[in-house]
Amino acid sequence: MDAKWVAILRLHTREETEETTSQFTSSSRSRNGSEKTTKEGYVDTVPTEYKALIQRFYALQTERIEAYRLFEEGHEAYLRTGPHYDFDHYRQLVHEITQAFCGISNEVLQIKGKLHRDLDRPDLSEHIDQLQHREKQKLDLTAMLQMARQRAQDHPEEEGCQEKIQEIKQDIIKNQEALAEIMQDFKYDSEECD
Repeated sequence: MDAKWVAILRLHTREETEETTSQFTSSSRSRNGSEKTTKEGYVDTVPTEYKALIQRFYALQTERIEAYRLFEEGHEAYLRTGPHYDFDHYRQLVHEITQAFCGISNEVLQIKGKLHRDLDRPDLSEHIDQLQHREKQKLDLTAMLQMARQRAQDHPEEEGCQEKIQEIKQDIIKNQEALAEIMQDFKYDSEECD
C-alpha cells in the first residue's frame, strides 16, 4: 500500500475528527465579526452558523469522494499483488478507510442534528438522512464489486463473473444518480435561506 494513502487517510482518524468537530462547534458559536443585530436588539448568529454548517457538509462530501477514490486505487493495487495477495496492506487500507468513513459520517450526523434542532431545518436533515442511507448502500456495493473483481481474477474460467461485475456497476451508477439527486435537492433547499 502506498504511503500517501495511509497519510491521507490518517487525517480522518476518530481522534482528529473529534478535534475538528470540537473546533468547528466552538468556532461556529462565536463568530463575533459577522454577527448581525436584529431590530429588536438581539444578536442573530443563525445565518453565520447556517452557512458554516452547509459549507462543512459540502467539504465532508468532498472528503468522502476522495476516500472512495483512494479505496478504489488501493483495491486495484491489491489485485495487482495476486495470486499471492498482500492482504496485510489491504486490510490496513480497509481499516483506514473505515475510520475515515466513520469520522465523516459522525460529523455529517452532527450537522444533521444542528440543522434540525438548532436551525429548524427538518427538510435539510431529511435530505441528510436519505444521503446517509444511500452512502451506506454505495459502500456495500463497492465492497461487493471488489469481491466480484477478485473472484473474476482468481477464477477466470468461472462463468457469470463478468456479468456479476457489470450488474454491480449498474447498481452503483443508479446509486450515484440517486446521491446526485439528493445533493441537488439539498442544494436547492439550502439556498432558500441565503
